[in-house]
Amino acid sequence: MKRQDTTFMSRGLRCSGWLYIPDNLAPDEKAPAIVMAHGYSGVKEMGLSNYAERFADTGFVTLVFDYRYFGDSEGEPRGQLFPLEQQEDYRNALTWISDHPNVDPQRIGIWGTSFSGGLVLYVGIFDKRVKAIVSQAPSTMNWETRRGIDPERFDKVGELLIQDRIESYRTGKINYIKVVAPEGESCVLSQDGCYDFYMEASKLAPNWRNQITFESLERQREFDPISLIHLISPTPLLIIAAEHDKLIPLDVPVSAYKRALEPKSIKTLHCGHFDVYSEPWIDEAVGAAVEWFKSHL
Repeated sequence: MKRQDTTFMSRGLRCSGWLYIPDNLAPDEKAPAIVMAHGYSGVKEMGLSNYAERFADTGFVTLVFDYRYFGDSEGEPRGQLFPLEQQEDYRNALTWISDHPNVDPQRIGIWGTSFSGGLVLYVGIFDKRVKAIVSQAPSTMNWETRRGIDPERFDKVGELLIQDRIESYRTGKINYIKVVAPEGESCVLSQDGCYDFYMEASKLAPNWRNQITFESLERQREFDPISLIHLISPTPLLIIAAEHDKLIPLDVPVSAYKRALEPKSIKTLHCGHFDVYSEPWIDEAVGAAVEWFKSHL
């Protein structure tokens, strides 16, 4: 398996990626491909190589990329996490990899985890070039998930978003909020395990920044792929859920699965949200994904 640094364009900005080519693939031989990116503010160095290498070892040309405004990709302001822009990055990655000489453009799948698990649902709704989807511990960002947030905090954030919009309009100032923080400090992901995971994973990702623009929160509230999830069909959809997930409770992916149409499947792992990035759970998650992709690509 060979890894190559690569780039592709998305709305005039250069997205950085790693392309994994399976061993023993002839220069003119075409193989199925997988396009993948990380979850909430994550960059490719934060554990995705462990997935991509396994996918490539089983015969898939695999592209891992950083979204615009994150990691090694271009774009200002840094940390602009707009879901509709990120799903467009996925779709531009699809176009780029479709032209690769080692890729069969009729056999391309997409994989996402956590926040990008929701993004791949959205991509699958609208882009039928996708022939198979694996959505792992997906954040669907629909209004059902607000139940996990203290109502007073949710309303307070709404007020701050209005203030941020007014200030940005009047002055052009960009405000930021931390992605994770120690207990008691303001951040986006305050659930158990979030701070520890990001701090550990970022040791391998010096270009990761612990902040997103405050406006990103407003754009995320508007993102609701689950309302149209039935339109993914007839593209095959596998949802991988984590039974002990404290960030995205189990009933969220289960609800998404129930609302999707056939062909579909769900695999539940007996672990937490962040356990899927390390052994033994990564082996089970990859195994389920590979089986799905091999069946449908």
